[in-house]
Amino acid sequence: MAIPGLSGEEIRSALKALEQALFNHDQWAEMLFGTVICRLPPDDRDLAEDAHRQCRFGQWYHAAAGTTGVGHHPGFAEIGLEHERMHQYARCLLRLAERGDAISITDYERFVSSLKRMRLEITTVQRELEDELYNLDPLTGMPSRLGMLTKLREEQHLVKRRVHACVVAMMDLDHFKRVNDRFGHATGDNVLTAFTRHMVAHLRPYDKIFRYGGEEFLLCLPDTELQEGHGILDRLREELASLTHEVDGQRFHVTVSFGMAQLDADLAVEETIDRADRALYFAKSGGRNTAAVWDRSMSATPSRSDAAA
Repeated sequence: MAIPGLSGEEIRSALKALEQALFNHDQWAEMLFGTVICRLPPDDRDLAEDAHRQCRFGQWYHAAAGTTGVGHHPGFAEIGLEHERMHQYARCLLRLAERGDAISITDYERFVSSLKRMRLEITTVQRELEDELYNLDPLTGMPSRLGMLTKLREEQHLVKRRVHACVVAMMDLDHFKRVNDRFGHATGDNVLTAFTRHMVAHLRPYDKIFRYGGEEFLLCLPDTELQEGHGILDRLREELASLTHEVDGQRFHVTVSFGMAQLDADLAVEETIDRADRALYFAKSGGRNTAAVWDRSMSATPSRSDAAA
């Protein structure tokens, strides 16, 4: 599962921190096995009730929970629970060894099982972060089309269960070719990144933005009916149009057009995207810098892919 709002650099930083934390944890586990097997004096910190907070992994974990993006990953809490449980089992082994008592196979196996579950939780988070990084558009840092349909089908499942409604919108920058032709592609890239930064900052945390291709974006607005979605996107359209871009002392503005449709529980996700695309074609052919809502009268309206054919 993705972490809302994390950039590619933040994901890389989170992966690096997880790798170091896992290395520290493996070192701790090796020392614990050595203490138990060789009957060495245990570290007082491992006997404490809050041992899960005192080890190096625990120190990192509880700091990361509030200061780094990885703390928002859905699997992060599960790592913490398993880590605390594992330290409880470790404390039991150390106390038995310290008293010279025999360690039962049950005590040993529950510690080892917890150790394995914790490592599994960590590696699962690592894999999901790596997948998220792979799916990010390198220019804007937004998710690309690679994982888009999967996310939309997850939302459609919630629509089918009547958990909430959802709006899907296609967004296209108006006359973007003119920007590239006049100011160069580097300036065009700057416009795209400025727009995505603004959208991330001014949409809701659970809204999803995908770079669809070129100057096109697909927006997914969960827990949203069409009327509300129209208001959100119309406000966003005005805000983006008001952004000032500058190159070599020349200032300019770029407008956007939106086409939107309600995510239908009974249609293929691709059909909802096509509806939003037809509404976008309607918005652009009607003068641009507007947000159009799909209705059945647009069924005969060509999509932009149809128009390009």
